[in-house]
Amino acid sequence: NENILGIIAGVFTSISMMPQLIKVIREKDVSNISLGMLLILITGLALWVVYGVLKTEWPIILTNALAVTLNTILLIFYFKFK
Repeated sequence: NENILGIIAGVFTSISMMPQLIKVIREKDVSNISLGMLLILITGLALWVVYGVLKTEWPIILTNALAVTLNTILLIFYFKFK
């Protein structure tokens, strides 16, 4: 069913920043991270969550909420290690 496909696609998209987050945590180096890109990405993902809520589309809500969380953690480390 299409919801399963949406969840799988969303999970892969959501966890795409995990290698970057792990690298930042291990190396404590954010010099190659663009703050502007991160802020724009988090804003776009948050808007997808709102859209998903308005449409009651759980795959959109859950996967983008996960992506917002992971990217917000990366943003926190950005300021911690900057």
